[in-house]
Amino acid sequence: MLKFTCATLVLSMLRTMPVLTQPLTPALVNTQFLRDYAETRGFSLGRAVKPRFAGQTVLFLQSGPRDPRLQLYGYDVTTKTTRLLLTPGQLLGGSDEQLSPAEKARRERQRVATRGFTDYDLSRDGQLVLLSLSGKLYVFNLASGQVQALTTGAGTLLDPKFAPDSKRVSYVLNHDLYELDLGTGRERAVTVGGTAQVSHGLAEFVAQEEMGRFTGYWWSPDTQWLAYEEADSREVELWRVADPTHPETEPIAQPYPRPGKTNVRVRLGVVPVGGGKTTWVVWDRAQYPYLASVRWDQGGPLTLVVQSRNQQQLAVLRADPSTGQTQTLLTEQDAAWINLDQDVPLWLRDGSGFLWTSDRAGAPQLELRNAQGQLQRVLVPPILGYVPEGNTRGMESFRVDEAAGQVYFRASSDPTQLHLWRVALQGGEPVRLSQGTGQFNAVYAPDFSLYVEWLTTAQQLPQFTVRDRAGSLVATLPSQALEPALVSKAEVVRVQDFYATLIRPQDFNPQQRYPVIVDVYGGPGVRKVSQGLGTRLLGQWLADQGFVVVALDNRGTPRQGRAWERAIQGSFGTIPLTDQVLGLQGLAARYPELDLTRVGITGWSFGGYLAALAVLRRPDIFKAAVAGAPVTDWQDYDTHYTERYLGLPQANPQGYQESSLLTYAPDLARPLLLIHGTTDDNVLFLHSLKLSDALFKAGKKHEVLPLNGFTHMVPDPLVRTRLEERVVTFFRENL
Repeated sequence: MLKFTCATLVLSMLRTMPVLTQPLTPALVNTQFLRDYAETRGFSLGRAVKPRFAGQTVLFLQSGPRDPRLQLYGYDVTTKTTRLLLTPGQLLGGSDEQLSPAEKARRERQRVATRGFTDYDLSRDGQLVLLSLSGKLYVFNLASGQVQALTTGAGTLLDPKFAPDSKRVSYVLNHDLYELDLGTGRERAVTVGGTAQVSHGLAEFVAQEEMGRFTGYWWSPDTQWLAYEEADSREVELWRVADPTHPETEPIAQPYPRPGKTNVRVRLGVVPVGGGKTTWVVWDRAQYPYLASVRWDQGGPLTLVVQSRNQQQLAVLRADPSTGQTQTLLTEQDAAWINLDQDVPLWLRDGSGFLWTSDRAGAPQLELRNAQGQLQRVLVPPILGYVPEGNTRGMESFRVDEAAGQVYFRASSDPTQLHLWRVALQGGEPVRLSQGTGQFNAVYAPDFSLYVEWLTTAQQLPQFTVRDRAGSLVATLPSQALEPALVSKAEVVRVQDFYATLIRPQDFNPQQRYPVIVDVYGGPGVRKVSQGLGTRLLGQWLADQGFVVVALDNRGTPRQGRAWERAIQGSFGTIPLTDQVLGLQGLAARYPELDLTRVGITGWSFGGYLAALAVLRRPDIFKAAVAGAPVTDWQDYDTHYTERYLGLPQANPQGYQESSLLTYAPDLARPLLLIHGTTDDNVLFLHSLKLSDALFKAGKKHEVLPLNGFTHMVPDPLVRTRLEERVVTFFRENL
């Protein structure tokens, strides 16, 4: 009787339980790695940041392995010893660091997610270090070890730097430019009348976000003048970024120029360091509204680079600071667009000429021009693979050793690598300095007797070594970083013209076929495929969950020539996606373990856009997508980026429609997960909301994961861990 009763009860329960249509999902593997990855910011914490030479001392910033607070260190090359020079705690007395909204926005533009001393300036004589912390300024004397706290006016303080004579510092305070005498401690306003809408000395949003220019003022080499940008945003749309989890907090308002609409109006003024009347630099601002860059090098004149709104014309102008009159030194034209390089023009100290980069020969080349702007010689030809872009860790595109008549630069004909080279100013055959395979960068001492080499390879994360002029090892900068225990099995291959990374699981079985995840960016200015371990670690962890992870660099990405990069002109909606499909099919033809009936795709920012586009337009190939912080409607992104590639909406409505995810919302037939930070001030949260709304109204099922209070970056370890777990779960469920 009892046995009958139990059997009946169990049968009744089974009838009411849901039927399992697929096997239970196994637990994620190696979750300790994921936690380590998140807590160490991809194992980057604890490594040297922004190394610079002060005599025989290499200064650098460094944190602990799981602590994002950067401190100031010095490595003595002579004694081979490292000293902790200064910590944020010594200056704050145990208080937490406080940042103004403007400083948070500035760090967001620079993609800085660390805290503490995130940057510093070194005086020209190499004796003093200028640091900013919680809106206050400090000068650290390297010889005495003493700290001088500077007394400045109250308010928001940004962009501090030393004057060339090392006797003063300058900064922007409450939208005006100030200078402070280090001897007397006297602060003086250099400009007056600056406001939030008409600022003096600050780079506008698109200059910081898209041009790579983060400053809005420049000292004359003799310390007698200051040139500064006036940015007038009164006619620009004001967008307000609110944190929905804190409705009691005032939304942050920012001028946000959208394609086809009014831009910030910029002009350049020159004022005596003691203040006084501003002389405005004169150029055709109707033809060239963008102030792309400004240089006032030792030995050279005040020089500015201005750009047309369609970014197809550029002019290099020499300005007279006393009259504001300008002389055109050279112009550039391109039927698609002109890339900017913030490291040029670089004037030689004798004023005889300057270095310049150009794409006019089909790929970047480094040129020497005379003082009138005429070409003297091509120092680095395009075939060498010259890379003009700077580096966020403080590396330099090139440096000129005028005493020895040598130019040091970075280049590689293989776009997955980067090497150090040298060429004579007088011309000749360039000499490659770095050996082996990997990504090499360098920072040189003022006299070029030493340099810090930064190297990452397929097997190691960045290591910093000090080397002499001949390249011999002098020392290795200490690291506090946690090294990953995970071994990457990534393979770099080339399919047709596409470079790709293929990552198999650690327990790979060649007899099996695996679902595929495409880890995508695919947009201008960024390559996913490189001979560097840092770009592979998270992909390896993802592969170990039972996938083959693939990354491809399509047309539109840099370092494969002008035609390759500019193929996307007029539309984002076709070529990047077409190339991803072609490359994926080429890989599958070579590697039978790739199961193209089970392909997912994931990316962030432009990669998020391309991931969503993939399931919307090619559901025959892509069966599921995770789209992080995607631009969904390009008419809601900023002018300088969007118009560079798509032109004005009024002139190219078809290109904007073809590039918009909203166009294809009714066609969604595959699982789609949208992820977005609610306080993102670059790709605003409204993008994912607009796409979700269009999908909802079209009756299309999808998922939205808001990251409460996060911007375009997700540095929080717990949130980052949960985010990666959610991505894996999504693909396991849908592939």
